[in-house]
Amino acid sequence: MYTHTPVMLDEVMQFLNPQPRGRFIDATLGGGGHSLALLERTEPDGRVLAIDQDESAVAAASQTLLSFGSRVVAVHSNFREIVRIAAERDFTECDGVLADLGVSSMMVDDPSRGFSFMREGPLDMRMDRTHPLTAADVVNTHSEKDIADILYIFGEERRSRQIARSISRSRPLHLTTDLVRAVERVSRPPRYGQIHPATRTFQALRIYVNDELKSLETFLDGAMNTVRSSGRVVVITFHSLEDRIVKQKFRNATLSGTVLTKKVITPGTEEVRRNPRARSAKLRAWERN
Repeated sequence: MYTHTPVMLDEVMQFLNPQPRGRFIDATLGGGGHSLALLERTEPDGRVLAIDQDESAVAAASQTLLSFGSRVVAVHSNFREIVRIAAERDFTECDGVLADLGVSSMMVDDPSRGFSFMREGPLDMRMDRTHPLTAADVVNTHSEKDIADILYIFGEERRSRQIARSISRSRPLHLTTDLVRAVERVSRPPRYGQIHPATRTFQALRIYVNDELKSLETFLDGAMNTVRSSGRVVVITFHSLEDRIVKQKFRNATLSGTVLTKKVITPGTEEVRRNPRARSAKLRAWERN
């Protein structure tokens, strides 16, 4: 059975402060770890609306949370739809909203999803497999200039033009290993402690395929209007593009709320030791007036 280690669980619970009868939205259900903690801390009658765009995550986590019965409602959808989903499920003016923007370990570790340059699999990268566009479509049909722009904008990749040229000359690319080889042809081997040269390329394509940054902006606007007065929105990001958006959205909403994290919160040394994938996590929190 798949086990999930929720990132920065203590910090999330501290800011959301779940109490009995509370209603919370876990906008990125994933493995269900955060939802489980919210359900336990809101016993006996608190409720959680859990959203995830990955159908397999919804199915797996629903089994994990089965014992909570009607106290948890799991919905397969993109979190950008939070306003509509909350209205339909009676979660408008809820007590808190959480979003953990990390790609779940379940997705990364599954070679068939194509998220990892360390595992051979199809170049897919869709978080929601009902959507048509895949990473293979992008690298095989987009122009060299468009690919370079994607790598630069969404991956902050300084060698975007050289990599895009190599991708174009390597077509067709069907597997993750095809893409890794195209990147490695124009990159130096990483020194000890450096990130793999394909890291930013994979990040950029994943963000583009899933329209992650626009979805995040839409979600944040909706989440801040979904919580009640004194309700809180907590967001965990994993790279600078996401964190920048969250920081600006919270700062720009000072007329309707208060930024609770004047300085970004990061995981403690012990958590990073136990769960290395948490090392780049950053948490920000906002409270509605």
